[in-house]
Amino acid sequence: MKKRLLGVNIDHVATIRNARGETYPDPLKAALIASRSGADSVTIHLREDRRHINDDDLKNIIKKLKIPLNLEIAPTSEMLKIAIKHKPNYVCIVPEKRNEVTTEGGLNLKKNNKFLKYMINKLKNKNIRVSLFINPSILNVDESMKLGTNCVEIHTGKYCNAVNNKKNINFELSKIKKTAKYASEHLLEVHAGHGLTYKSIKRISKIKYISEYNIGHFIISEAIFVGLNNAIKKFKMMINN
Repeated sequence: MKKRLLGVNIDHVATIRNARGETYPDPLKAALIASRSGADSVTIHLREDRRHINDDDLKNIIKKLKIPLNLEIAPTSEMLKIAIKHKPNYVCIVPEKRNEVTTEGGLNLKKNNKFLKYMINKLKNKNIRVSLFINPSILNVDESMKLGTNCVEIHTGKYCNAVNNKKNINFELSKIKKTAKYASEHLLEVHAGHGLTYKSIKRISKIKYISEYNIGHFIISEAIFVGLNNAIKKFKMMINN
């Protein structure tokens, strides 16, 4: 079986820094540790309100990081300009709500359809791989293909909640598997992420159609106890076990 890739989201290193308005901990340092620890890419989400990662972080990380950078952005003109200016290796387009604590679900692909298509074309013309953050459904895969994306990232939040609550696990997992299989059969790259932990990764990592997992909050949380290096290595082992 082809090796599964691990993308490490370091947003919450910046969250800790910003809580005190300090210069530490530095997200760049976390990105470099992630690279040395076996991460296949680093993810940062430049939110419109800059609540964690900021523009200087993006500039510094893209300059020093030797593995691919995956930039998560909302579908706005401002974010499109930033992505084109800095040219990250990958862009994942995600929905944003100002008052949400974290991304609550996948994109509404029917809303702002024309701008999404325009944005994807602009990014692809700059040789930036584009993924769309979607809720697991065949319909969303069909819409993603119409928009011309390179890949989709399946929102795993409901599945992770099911694992935590020990309810509807097989139902939520089945939706993800069917969506991943359909997307893969239609030649889209398939990624998955949101809320994944050591417990929830066990079942979902068996889905052969998913090539990449993007994990952030749990890795940064676990790093408090075992170190970033060890948390990343354990996840890398688990997704390829």
